[in-house]
This record gives sequence, C-alpha cells and structure tokens, in this order.
Amino acid sequence: MADKKNPTQDLSVLGAAELRKELSAVLDARAKMEFRHNVAPLKNPLELRRLRREIARLKTHLHQKEAVK
Repeated sequence: MADKKNPTQDLSVLGAAELRKELSAVLDARAKMEFRHNVAPLKNPLELRRLRREIARLKTHLHQKEAVK
C-alpha cells in the first residue's frame, strides 16, 4: 500500500506479481474498513475513498502490464 505521504508512488516499476500482491492487500484493507464503518462510523470516512482510488490505480497498472504481454 502506498504511504499516506506519497499516495502516488511509481507503480510502473513494480512487476505484475507485485501489483497483484499489493492489490490483494488493499482489497483486504478496504473490506475490513467497510465492515468497521458499517458497525460504527469511521473517524475519517475519506479513507474509504482513498482506498477505492488506490485499488483503481493498482488495477490500471496491472491491466497495462498484462496488455504488454
């Protein structure tokens, strides 16, 4: 997962396997956060938006890597 200080880390240097691993970790984090949010409101619900956007970034880079093959 990207740092909070640097959310737009250079994902183009990662390989497809690393991107899949990162995507899996972010998807798990998002699922846990959504569950916590459904039970009790989060202090910062904008974190859900950040995770959704991070997932989209990872999927985009992964699709680009796979299209090159």
